[in-house]
Amino acid sequence: MKSTISVAVKYGVFTAVTLIAYFLILKLCDLHNNPWFRLFNGLIVAYGVYAAIKYYKLTSGTAFNYTNGFKAGLLTGFFATFLFTLFMAIYLFHLDVDFKNNLLKDWFQDYNQGGGILIFIILIEGLSSSAILALAFMQLFKNSKNLNPK
Repeated sequence: MKSTISVAVKYGVFTAVTLIAYFLILKLCDLHNNPWFRLFNGLIVAYGVYAAIKYYKLTSGTAFNYTNGFKAGLLTGFFATFLFTLFMAIYLFHLDVDFKNNLLKDWFQDYNQGGGILIFIILIEGLSSSAILALAFMQLFKNSKNLNPK
């Protein structure tokens, strides 16, 4: 049986690498300024959380319970979010400052906020969607306690 941490790290790193690759592909196609393409990030995280819970359930067998399955999904999303947020912080503040300034100009022109607000938004979006996705997917994977009708 795999531990929830080992499953979460494995799938969290996979999810973060997929998110980073997707962003860089958008950058190469010059589509990274379009906020509608960010919706696909949610699908990537959803698949990562789903796959982690599914793998954990398969490797746990009869020892699988709701708490550990939820923990595997939640930690997967958290690891992916922290790694992607770290990448975006490096990208926004060191590699492509013009991108950060373009986003701030268009989105936050009336609020006079610094670039940290972008990192905060990425972090909060990722953490909250990870929690919601883990809860939702555990409804599919939880062991039922319903009695069989006779």
